[in-house]
Amino acid sequence: MRSGRRKPESPRRSPRIPPGSPGPAPRNLPEERGRRPRRRPTPSPRRRRYRPGKQVLKEIRRLQKSTNLLIRKTPFARLAAEAFLVHLFEDSYLCSLHARRVTLFPRDIQLARRIRGIQEGLG
Repeated sequence: MRSGRRKPESPRRSPRIPPGSPGPAPRNLPEERGRRPRRRPTPSPRRRRYRPGKQVLKEIRRLQKSTNLLIRKTPFARLAAEAFLVHLFEDSYLCSLHARRVTLFPRDIQLARRIRGIQEGLG
């Protein structure tokens, strides 16, 4: 009985060329084809390297001169409205806790607005 080993396979060879045939075509090197060999692309010019902090100071000066808005109007308005409501709810909840309740009632919000001095007609 034979063991479980197999004979290692020999590497594959290219098909045998019959005698008398011209054989494989010669490889044409770039020099032989009448062309010059390819050159590497020339590196692009280096970007200017500023000293640390110089670019930031330049940007600060530019932004201080301009009058344009750095944050868009609508996202800023939403942020301000959210901050206003969060602060109002915090105060209202303190009013409900003062009344020894856990539930927030509309009268707590009204009391917080009245203490703050916010009129009903203004937005």
